Amino acid sequence: MIDSPTRRHRSPLPAPLLALLALLAAVIGFAGPAQAQLQLRIGGGSFQPMPIAIAEFGGDPSLGGLVSGVVTNNLRRSGYFTPLDRARFPENPPFDAAPNFEKWRATGVQGLVTGKVGRDAGGRLKVEFRLWDVTSGQQMIGQQYATDPANARRTGHLISDQVYTKITGLGPWFDSRIAFVDETGPKENRRKRLMVMDQDGANVRAITTGEMSIVAPRYSPTTQDIAFMAQASGHQPRVQVINLETGSRQAFGSVDSMSASPRFSPDGRRLVMSVQQGGNADIVTMDIASKAQKPITSGLAIDTSPTYSPDGSQIAFESDRGGSQQVYVMGADGSNPHRITFGTGSASQPAWSPRGDLIAYTRQRNGGFAICVAKTDGTGERVLTEGFHNESPSFSPNGQYVVFFRDPGGQGGGKLFMVDITGHVEQPVPTPAYASDPTWSPLLAGR
Repeated sequence: MIDSPTRRHRSPLPAPLLALLALLAAVIGFAGPAQAQLQLRIGGGSFQPMPIAIAEFGGDPSLGGLVSGVVTNNLRRSGYFTPLDRARFPENPPFDAAPNFEKWRATGVQGLVTGKVGRDAGGRLKVEFRLWDVTSGQQMIGQQYATDPANARRTGHLISDQVYTKITGLGPWFDSRIAFVDETGPKENRRKRLMVMDQDGANVRAITTGEMSIVAPRYSPTTQDIAFMAQASGHQPRVQVINLETGSRQAFGSVDSMSASPRFSPDGRRLVMSVQQGGNADIVTMDIASKAQKPITSGLAIDTSPTYSPDGSQIAFESDRGGSQQVYVMGADGSNPHRITFGTGSASQPAWSPRGDLIAYTRQRNGGFAICVAKTDGTGERVLTEGFHNESPSFSPNGQYVVFFRDPGGQGGGKLFMVDITGHVEQPVPTPAYASDPTWSPLLAGR
């Protein structure tokens, strides 16, 4: 059962939406025997997506189609499922009775999702769904949600997460957002605004107006804040934090030095960033409430792009202290810094997986840019995607996907893509215009 966001102390949603959402989840359905198993093993050279059918949800025809369409699109984009074309459906499956499994087995699908959307006496939306194991003929999940009709799309994301998690055994990620830098105008004078959208590209919202150039946004893991580097014409770049609910901003760092590459600590109380003075750049932490600053590295090197491990005990960062830009790991207090990337070319822009097992980074070599992942000690490097210009990796909430931007060169601009950590799945992430520097939010529910 999914906890309602209204039960959490800190919420990723604005207060008015919270009052409307009040998602109430309840288990429904036909109880199946314990041996019902609908599973998909991810990884391996012979991996094939699971054939699955998502029926159009009954009840309200406009909202039912919307919710089931979101589920279909999400599962397809994950790369782990192949939704059956509805023209091949053998029946319009009922919701309140078991489907005709013999007919569905003949289509080759292994899973079937059915649902219906209606309204209760108070006008609230009621969304119900079931996940069926077609092979065994048993129900795997039965759930219902009660919410405001404005949140119909979000129920589609929550249902997608339920189906995805049940079948793959991996954590949820569809109920999340991506912040990015929206780029418009000529390449030599781009207008760069901070924007936020659902992970599938819907509900795009501009957060800044373009009065300053925005670079390297990063979500807070606990609050409605995003940190980024902002630069106004004629001024030093400085780290700022903006609250998505109120629009209020705070600047961090000194006005006479450049501060960049901000990241939040896992508890959301501190920022770690790079501060440049003269020809070197050092990593510092700053308490958000008091703005007290503490140096973590010092010396003649350029140390930048710090990122905390999920437990807050370590920091990965990039540095040229060894002669070329490479990824290093140290204790959160600056102790025991050690290099973890070797081999051809440079490595930069580390991002620590929320699962704690991998670090993603950009590797530049042979005139191209690759998005790579490796274990936290640097072993087991895996190239996920490679090309002319790929940069700025950020993990999904479940650590299974990495979002990044790709710039093909010329007078065009960057576009967002996501790739799974096996390197087998790569999908475009739609944006209104050119885009760069994506950052994935934590899950919206349960924060």
